[in-house]
Amino acid sequence: MPKATTERFSRAHQPAAKKKEKEGSSSSMTNPIFNTARFGQHILKNPATAQKIVDAANLKPTDKVMEVGPGTGNLTVKILEKAKHVTAIEMDPRMAAEVIKRVQGTPEQRKLEVIIGDFVKAEIPYFEVCISNTPYQISSPLVFRLLSHRPLFRVAILMFQREFALRLVARPGTSLWSRLSANVQLYAKVDNIINVSRNDFRPPPQVESSVIRMVPIDPPPPVKFEEFDGLNRIIFSRPNKTVRGNFQAKGVMKMLEQNRRTWLATQEMPVDDDTPINIIVDKVLADTECTERRASKMDIDDLLKLLAAFHEVGIHFS
Repeated sequence: MPKATTERFSRAHQPAAKKKEKEGSSSSMTNPIFNTARFGQHILKNPATAQKIVDAANLKPTDKVMEVGPGTGNLTVKILEKAKHVTAIEMDPRMAAEVIKRVQGTPEQRKLEVIIGDFVKAEIPYFEVCISNTPYQISSPLVFRLLSHRPLFRVAILMFQREFALRLVARPGTSLWSRLSANVQLYAKVDNIINVSRNDFRPPPQVESSVIRMVPIDPPPPVKFEEFDGLNRIIFSRPNKTVRGNFQAKGVMKMLEQNRRTWLATQEMPVDDDTPINIIVDKVLADTECTERRASKMDIDDLLKLLAAFHEVGIHFS
């Protein structure tokens, strides 16, 4: 029998508060059997779409796969046909039980392990491939937890709300290029591979979905994520404003001054009190020709060049 590992999480078995249904309200937003609304899940019901997602992973018979949010197992059973082993992480105990039930008495039952709990907090097993019909609340945490995981996986096939997916794959100079886009694309190659209709789900979500392929860059760049994200947090706060304008925002210079003093102290280097932090920042921006540039048009190389220039003068962002 497949092994189920349970982690405690609060209110897992408490019934939801009853609400009166409005007359004429649609039942499309709730699932009468499983509490999908509570966990932000929508069950993929179209077998053709499920097969496309599994095929996109190019699974090998030796692969160990981690599936996040298996729901009732419509993707799981197709993954098990091709992979050596599947670890499915599911928040809802009733859905987890349904996944286990579907493979009982089949050759696949020994190939499945189900972990009941929150993916963001769960211990991640070794895996080569990740496949996920992602609960919408954990879209961003899932992406960054995967990218920080070691050893690196080979590929992730992930379904998200389309707007989020398009931000992941956006390119510099487009309207959706953002801090999220830059942070993810520093560490991975991301492509939009399948568009999925809302009608392929039960209950149907209010938005369309897309499946992306994410392949981590191996070896990963020797850049501390907190530093790269710290810079992007500033300049992408208003991506169409000049980079210098974003550095002039309230509190930014004070933070950079504190960070610089801390870093110089750890390096046992003297602090130059004669040069104000804003003058140092302006010189870095001028030397890198970024003063009048806008984050919305800067690519990964531009951002890395700017980050390196700040580091050279002792300015850090984390």
